[in-house]
Formats: sequence, structure tokens, C-alpha cells
Amino acid sequence: MKTKLTLTVDAEIIARTKRLAKKRRTSVSGLFEEWSSTATQDSNRPPLAETLLGQWPASTKDDPRLEYLLQKHAD
Repeated sequence: MKTKLTLTVDAEIIARTKRLAKKRRTSVSGLFEEWSSTATQDSNRPPLAETLLGQWPASTKDDPRLEYLLQKHAD
């Protein structure tokens, strides 16, 4: 059974959400339902980022960006 829900949201967020819904060929309600369903699932399930951690080998090549960031954020 579907029930109507009214939310108060910043206008820019509404505009971005409508664009996303259009891109995914769904409705704003559909996006919210999908998000809510995912957010309220079993909390024992690891987050997506944790499930992907270690799936690809780290680059062993010298990366000047890494060196820069390490120097920039060194204690």
C-alpha cells in the first residue's frame, strides 16, 4: 500500500533530485523509496565501501600525486 509523504527540502536539492530521477527514468518518490529501503536494511550488512576494499591491487608505481599529498599532509 502506498501512502503520501510530504517533505520540506531545500529547492536546490529538489531540483538535483528531479534531474537524477529523470536520468534514472524513475520518480522522486521512487528514488526516496529506494534510498529508504537501503538505509533501513539490516545494519549488520557492511557498507559498500567496505565490501570493495581490497578488491583491486594498489598501484606500486611511483605516483607524484601521492608524494605531493603525503608531503602536504605530513605531521
